[in-house]
Amino acid sequence: QVHLVESGGGLVQAGGSLRLSCAASRSIFSIVARRWYRQVPGKQREWVAEIASGSAPNYADSVKGRFTISRDNAKDTLYLQMNSLKPEDTAVYYCNYVSAAYNYWGQGTQVTVGS
Repeated sequence: QVHLVESGGGLVQAGGSLRLSCAASRSIFSIVARRWYRQVPGKQREWVAEIASGSAPNYADSVKGRFTISRDNAKDTLYLQMNSLKPEDTAVYYCNYVSAAYNYWGQGTQVTVGS
């Protein structure tokens, strides 16, 4: 069974930065999109950023200009660089790999932004 594991979350103050990583326990073939989502208790899971095959990255308006999504092809690892963090960015962040056959999800990593 393939597992996605997010890491890099933590507690930072407003204006700080974090870099999240998402690693697959096994290679996943035929990936068509790699995404980051976030969720606050009591709210819908929110799409944050995406890299689709053959396309430029896309971002939600709320993070545009502050977050950068990227990936390491050799390691099949996804990253989310988060700069100029705001308290409203506080959430559990999830990675999502989309293949033709299945959507893979990680367990989430907590990001908390103070002040």
